[in-house]
Amino acid sequence: MNSISEKLQSIKDEFSIFSDPRDKYVYLVDLAKSSESLTKNEQSEENRIHGCTSQAWVISEMKEDNFYFKTDSDAMIVKGLLSLIERSFNGHTAKEILSIEGKDFLSSVGLDRAISSQRTNGFSNAINKIQKELLT
Repeated sequence: MNSISEKLQSIKDEFSIFSDPRDKYVYLVDLAKSSESLTKNEQSEENRIHGCTSQAWVISEMKEDNFYFKTDSDAMIVKGLLSLIERSFNGHTAKEILSIEGKDFLSSVGLDRAISSQRTNGFSNAINKIQKELLT
């Protein structure tokens, strides 16, 4: 299995083919469309990501020592961004996930300049929610 850093580099390589930020948004929407949705029961207040302008949720499950996440949002770009968290963090230990700086995630994949500050803050809140839950 690839490390989180290797997965982030792979995502960066995918997005690097787009020079126009609009193309990056289109790709994020495509990722969202191919991402599974959460059920209405999973879209609960307990799973909601606070501080995100759209409605967004994350749930986690631990299998052996590794964590797996499912995410969803009512906004396609946010859902696409959240799918990057799933792709990067799924199958990794709490220690590996906690080693990632939430505020640096988007810059590490080359999306920091393409994403609005509101979405950047919401995305950081998603990572913070995941990391906080891993500590409890």
